Amino acid sequence: MIKLVKSSFYNEPETKKKLLAFLAKAEILSMSAECAKFEYGFAKKQGRKFAVFVNSGSSANLALIQALLNLGRLKKGDPIGFSALTWATNVMPLIQLGLHPVAIDCRLDTLNVSWKTLKDQIASVKTVFLTHVLGFSDNIVRMKEFCNENEILLLEDNCEALGSKVDGKLLGNFGMASTFSFFVGHHLSTIEGGMICTDDEELADMLKMVRAHGWDRNLGEAKKQALRKDHNVGEHYARYTFYDLAFNIRPTEIGGFLGNEQLQYWDEIVAKRALNFQQFQKAAENNPDLLPLHVQHMDCISNFAMPVVCKDKEVLEKYKKRFEDNRVEIRPIIAGDMTQQPFYRKYVSSGEHCTNARFVHQNGFYFCNNPELTGEEVDILHSLLLP
Repeated sequence: MIKLVKSSFYNEPETKKKLLAFLAKAEILSMSAECAKFEYGFAKKQGRKFAVFVNSGSSANLALIQALLNLGRLKKGDPIGFSALTWATNVMPLIQLGLHPVAIDCRLDTLNVSWKTLKDQIASVKTVFLTHVLGFSDNIVRMKEFCNENEILLLEDNCEALGSKVDGKLLGNFGMASTFSFFVGHHLSTIEGGMICTDDEELADMLKMVRAHGWDRNLGEAKKQALRKDHNVGEHYARYTFYDLAFNIRPTEIGGFLGNEQLQYWDEIVAKRALNFQQFQKAAENNPDLLPLHVQHMDCISNFAMPVVCKDKEVLEKYKKRFEDNRVEIRPIIAGDMTQQPFYRKYVSSGEHCTNARFVHQNGFYFCNNPELTGEEVDILHSLLLP
């Protein structure tokens, strides 16, 4: 079978050997030096000033929204636009933390939200939490301009798009902050893990507090002392003083070590995914059974997985059977139209109609694009996309 994911890590045998050696000598396994090293290395590679490591990509989304609430940049009840075609835990924190989620439909030729759909549907939103679906993006440059012009806070869920570039810039570097996932099936694996990146130092400091109980232990010394002075907290009580709403979503040194190991393969992983995508795209773009993807504006597509969106349900069944008969593991295109998910219908009362997201869900699936595919496997997948 051609599986979605072949291994827990890139270069798994060597990584496991190094992990065993690390475990044998490590004195601390809770969050410490390896995590800090990974944060520094990831921020540098992504090209942002700060990175805050947490225990999952879902926690990264949760922490980001809580931190913005703590800082007063979001307020309870604020309408927050989000990509209708996305993953559940991009939306759940908005509901859980008392915001008002507003679904924005995708375009069929990019699978992503465009500035035009934002303009047409929700001119009054305070914030947009944009998901770069399956490594793709719409016109993110114009989206950023539109948000700046209308004083809309732009956030990016980049969990599926590590390494993708537009206009010479990595996705995840257009908004105030961006989130990443290091789940086994994603670009870099720490088994479970996530990251929030930003250039905003105040936000980065709040994220460090939100990650760990709301205390000040992971802040710089000057900021610790300023907090303690503001709240009249003596040294004896400082270790158990909690300054704002928070969680315990800390990572471990195991995750930090794995992240540091996997960072060295970033370029190789991205290059292989991009090359695979080019091969798949050559077949798909000449197949009239499939909806075409508009990707010419992107410099690099580090494809999380390859979408197949069929022109109707009958064609979908044909291609599902073709892939399954050839023992290729497939999945729905992430969570489809989020407004139709049971949890969303339970907690959000809205008359939203996300026609395109629903069409993608009803007529599409995705298959693997991982950097461990053999040449023979790429050829098989390429052939399955032909008319």
